[in-house]
This record gives sequence, structure tokens and C-alpha cells, in this order.
Amino acid sequence: MEFSELIKTATVENVLLSCAGLPVVKGTLCITSHHLLLSSCPRGDGQPSTEELWLLIRNVDAVEKRMRNLGWYQLPWTYSYARDTRSTGSSGTITLWCKDLKVLQLEVPGLEECLNIASSIEALSSVDSVTMMYPFFYRPPSLKLEEGWHLFPLEQYFQQIASQTSRWRLSSVNQDFTTCPTYPPAVIVPAAVDDDALRKAAQFRQGGRFPVLSYYHPKNGTAMLRSSQPLTGPHRKRCREDELLLGMVLDKGEQGFIIDTRSAQTAKKARMTGGGTEPKSSYPQWRRLHQPLERGRPLQESFIKLVEACNNTLTNMDRWLSRLESCRWLSHIKAALSTACLAAQCMDRKEASVLVHGVEGTDTTLLVTALAQVILDPSCRTLTGFQGLLEREWIQAGHPFHLRCAHSASSHARLKQEAPLFLLFLDCVWQLSHQFPFSLEFSERLLLTLFDNAYASAYGIFLCNNEKERCLCKVKESTHSLWAWLNRPGEKRKYLNPLYSPNALVIWPSVEPQSIHLWQGLFFRWIRSSQHLDEAWGEIQRLAESHNPPQEGEHRE
Repeated sequence: MEFSELIKTATVENVLLSCAGLPVVKGTLCITSHHLLLSSCPRGDGQPSTEELWLLIRNVDAVEKRMRNLGWYQLPWTYSYARDTRSTGSSGTITLWCKDLKVLQLEVPGLEECLNIASSIEALSSVDSVTMMYPFFYRPPSLKLEEGWHLFPLEQYFQQIASQTSRWRLSSVNQDFTTCPTYPPAVIVPAAVDDDALRKAAQFRQGGRFPVLSYYHPKNGTAMLRSSQPLTGPHRKRCREDELLLGMVLDKGEQGFIIDTRSAQTAKKARMTGGGTEPKSSYPQWRRLHQPLERGRPLQESFIKLVEACNNTLTNMDRWLSRLESCRWLSHIKAALSTACLAAQCMDRKEASVLVHGVEGTDTTLLVTALAQVILDPSCRTLTGFQGLLEREWIQAGHPFHLRCAHSASSHARLKQEAPLFLLFLDCVWQLSHQFPFSLEFSERLLLTLFDNAYASAYGIFLCNNEKERCLCKVKESTHSLWAWLNRPGEKRKYLNPLYSPNALVIWPSVEPQSIHLWQGLFFRWIRSSQHLDEAWGEIQRLAESHNPPQEGEHRE
């Protein structure tokens, strides 16, 4: 397929662009393979155009078109008649609902041009082939392809654990992805369990996702593991190797906790279709706790309702509060933080190891394990440590970004695979930063950048659904890493929190309703101006830097 086949009209003059909070811009609209460009017309004083729009077409979630003066339009459609129609003042308005929640309107002169532009954007934004996406064509001169892809190797993380205990080992049992198609080639497992046992345990877990180490708590040596559900089925099948694997995590007399992110009733129903839970008789040292978290369609619907409510700026206070409550987004945040706190409390206060899983182990499981680490571990609250956490617990751990982030909140296609789990995680981290404004080294800007790039990006880290697919598509050989860009000295400074003061303590968030807030920086980002807030943060950063001048060799712009 050639991109040119999808572009019906490449250039249109005198297009009006409007966006909430910004002045209307008139200029030339161009469509390329991956971008929508609008360059403003020269000013009346003879000065060249100064304003440009560069929109990644992959960022378009939905296209709506409205025609004007349709009475002038008659069939059959011919080029000459379309030209005459345009001369009468007929035009069309195209509304672009973007995945980053921005809404743009284009007023395009001429009915044929408007329809062609809308059709071209719809076709280009729907290209589903990974290797045809923009990261495979993006070549900034300041970056090299190999940069950033190996900043956070699991081997390095394992060495930190190995320096404190010999109970864990790095296994390459999944080197060829045959043991588990959604795990990375290397995983951390109990040292006493050999690879043959791991392969048999994988056959007993949905999708082959056998229990692997997610986090080792250096304070007391407890461990957090993650997996998918066991395939016990209606006949309560057993797997000695799976029982051995979990048994090796605990010493004699110790108790561990299995946090199941499904309700007890849902877990029981899963047994009838081949899934299930770990029976107490087979796992006597493990106690199961059910902490139901929504995923899939209910979570996506909640996201859609919240965005719709935020975009309705004419509603009154009572109606706004009612819609905010009915969408239940803040309830999902409370549930996620509560479950992560439970996992952290089991490890830090009860000094007990934890296994987290739901059904597939690729969604709510990762949400809980990643959040628990931000709560427990100060290193995960640094800019570099947080990037490493995302690599381990989301990207390499097999969260299906390609499926979950195919559309945002405005698409008319309601695919059951879509769900904003990663956005929910980012929102929960924002809640932590709001409650502990000095404890996270990175700012809200990093979280917003991660949200934008998860849905539409020039970089390859969020492409595909797992490491196996990335290997098949040669993502690391053919695209740039977002980490390479974020960690450039001049860029890195933009994402730092000027109020940061290292905090070695566990940060226990409040999950009371009064403590959980709407993330206005995301959901109102394009609806109201943040100029004064940005200016205030800029001044805070200037003051912080004046009290903490850069060290020798450190670069600041």
C-alpha cells in the first residue's frame, strides 16, 4: 500500500483553523503521509506567515464533517461543477477529535475538497500496520537509532537484587518466546526452580504467564510477583511445578498473599471456562484477597463519559457534579490506589510476599504492581527510575498498547479490546504527586507526555503489544526510543519537579473521596488556558535553580 493512494486532495488554500482558547488561523492546509500541516497566510504588512500546525494524523481519533450550502450541490458530481459550487461560497467544516483530547475545527472552502480532506484523514489515521506508522519514518538528525533502547536492561535491575540476596536468578527460559509469547526473553524467578519446572508451570497459567518477580523489597526481603490466572478449571486441576514455584518464595511458616484483581464471583465463574484461582489446599501458605478492578469496556466507557462531561463547558454546577460522579472515573482511581496500597502494606508492614494477578496478567495486574513500587520505592520516584519502572512493568511486561490505545475517548469504533489502563496508572501517579508534591522528581509534564505518546507517537517504545511483536517488527532497530529524547540534557530539565526533595520513606496516599481530585492538567488541558499556571511554575523553577546552581559538568538551558 502506498500512502499516496489514500490522499485524495493534498493541498487546499484559505482553510480556517479554530481551536478552543486560540485565535482563528487562516492558511494553506497540506496532507502528507503522516502529518496534517497548516501554514498561516502572509500578514497584510508583508511579513511572512508565522503560525503553523503540525498534527500527527495518527493522533486523530474521530473525524466529523458538516456541509454548508448543500442546496447548491447536485448530482452528477463533476470537477467543473465542484469548481462552480466553490465559487458560490459553499464550504464544509471538519472537526478532528484527537487522542490527546484536543478538538480542532477546519473550515474548508469547496465541498469536494472538504469531503476529500476528511476521507484522506480518516484513511490515514486508520492505518493499522505497525511498520507503516510514523516512528518507522521519523529520523531526527540529533538522535541515533540505537540510543535509549538499552538504558534499562533487566540484567542491571537483577544485579541490584543479587547484591542483597541469592534467592532469585535471571532465567532465559523465554529466550525464543515459546514458553510465554507475552513475556520478555529474560525473567527473574526463584533460584531453586529450574527452567523445566518453569515451562510446566507456564502451561498451567493463562497465556503462559507463570509467576515472575516484579519487585524485591530491600527493607525486609519480601517479594512481589505477578502472573495470570491458574487454569484449574471446573475439575480443580493441579500443577506441582506451579505449587513448587510459589512455595519457594516463602520460608517455612511464612504466609503470603494472593491479590486477585477480580471479584470472588467473577473468579468463580472463570473456573467454568477453564480458569480459576489457587485452591488453599494446594497453596496452604498463601491467602487469597479479592480486590476487584474494572478493565476493558466498563473502564473505556468511564473515560468516554468523563471526556464528554469535561467538553461540555455550558453545564451548571449541579449537572457537572452529577456527570462527574456518574462516569465513575475517580472511583476507578480510588480502587486502583487502594489495591496498590494493600499490596504495599502486605510487604512493608506485614512483611509478607505478594502475588498479584487477574485474568491475563497484562492489565490490572501491571497497574497494581507498578503503583505499589512508586509507593514503596524512592528510586521509582526519580525521573530515571520511573522510566525504568515503565520499561519493566508495562512495556517489557507485555501490556498490549497497540490494542488498548488504538482509540481514545472520541472514536465511533467501539472495540472491546480498548481500555485506558495506562492512563489510569498515570492518573494515579498524578494523584500521588498532588498529595506528595516534594517526593517525585518528575513533573506533571512527563505524565502528559507519556499519555500523548502512548496513543500517538514519533517514537517506538509503545508500539506493538509485547516484546515478541517488537522483535518481529524490528522496532528497536528501525525506530527511535522516547527515552533517548527525554534524557537529552536540554530536554530532561523540562520534566523535572523544581520542588523535589528526596524522600526515603514510603508514601502512603489517602484514598478518601476528598483526597482524590480530577486531573485538570489533562482533562482541561485544551479547554482552558494554563498560561498563568505555566508562568508560576516557570518562576518556581527559576527560584529553585537559583538556590541550587548546576553542578560541574551539568548542562542547563
